[in-house]
Amino acid sequence: MKKVALLGVGQQGRTILHDLVRSNVVSAVIAADVDIEGLKAFVNKLPAGKIRCEKFDAADEAATSKLLSGADAAIEVLPPRFCLQTARLAVHSGVHLVNTMYMVDVGEIDPAKRKANEKAVYDLDKKAKEMGVTILPEMGMDPGIDLVLCARAVRDFDEVHELYSYGAGFPEFEAADNPLKYKVSWTFDGVLKSYTRPGRILKDGRIIEVAADEIFTEKHTSELDLEEFGRFEVFPNGDAVKYAEILGIRDKVKTMGRFVLRWPGHCAFWEKMAKLGFLNGSPIKVGQDSVIPREFVCSLLEPQLQYRKNERDVAIIRVDARGVKDRQRKRVTYQVVDKRDLVTGFTAMARTVGFAASIGAHMILRGEVRKRGVLSPARDVPYEIFVDELKKRGIHVERSVSSW
Repeated sequence: MKKVALLGVGQQGRTILHDLVRSNVVSAVIAADVDIEGLKAFVNKLPAGKIRCEKFDAADEAATSKLLSGADAAIEVLPPRFCLQTARLAVHSGVHLVNTMYMVDVGEIDPAKRKANEKAVYDLDKKAKEMGVTILPEMGMDPGIDLVLCARAVRDFDEVHELYSYGAGFPEFEAADNPLKYKVSWTFDGVLKSYTRPGRILKDGRIIEVAADEIFTEKHTSELDLEEFGRFEVFPNGDAVKYAEILGIRDKVKTMGRFVLRWPGHCAFWEKMAKLGFLNGSPIKVGQDSVIPREFVCSLLEPQLQYRKNERDVAIIRVDARGVKDRQRKRVTYQVVDKRDLVTGFTAMARTVGFAASIGAHMILRGEVRKRGVLSPARDVPYEIFVDELKKRGIHVERSVSSW
């Protein structure tokens, strides 16, 4: 029986806690959050006996180390700025760690800072191997589920020529009743930061660099029709080239991209907002005060973009791979569609992110992931076990094969 520390018990964290308390592998959970009263109110609704609640400030490294001490594994769902710090403390404490974020800030455009971040992760990987510790980042929905499905899709082929990955969290059409046709199932600040992230895609063998303020432009957007839902706008989501290398297909794949899906009209609105500076993270002078444009947008819009209790969000992951197997051209797609559980209240986004992270921790604790160091779901998570665990939690992966 194992002890797990859960650092951060927001929307995704509550789904994780719900899962851990019902686990026959986990005997005790230390649930830590800055909002101790909110945490206790939620815990009171769960089966008693396993959970200990702790008030927790993630900026306090000594407090973090104390929480990690004695745990067999930890799951971290804190704001992104704490990702690398918490991983270092976990390695120092000899505790396996799962998180749902990118270990390196994919929105960092300063080459020197990006190189320093990559060096920090390299050093962390080396130290984790020395300490016999597994660090499993990017183990959520996107990144996370998408990467495991990409890895499986690659194994369906002798050569992969095209690989497209789509991730989306959006309101059901009936709930898309505001001018943006969008509601918040994640932190809106996180959404806006992702809208300032440059992208890299492969097209006909060439690397295409997409500037942060260009991701919504007509040049870099397209459309995709999905059965049940209809037509969506598609725009770039981060660095696909990095994952081509991790997946071992960089020398063969010709076209590859990671993309986001939104209801029509989204890109035109946010292209204007980006071009006008509303997504900038640097302060500007407003009268006698300084205001960060992105924080202003977040504060203004987030309260207006909340789900009502009877409304559902949708989470979609779709992987579309095309290539050659046994000298035959074929196309394979993997797709996950999940919707909010109105009984528990857990959003589809919280379910897909939270359950994926919890499954990652369970796989480490059960010895199904044995590799040490800083791992990747695109390389180190067994597909069959992972998909079976998703199914147990009501999340299903559909696979289809056709000629290409």
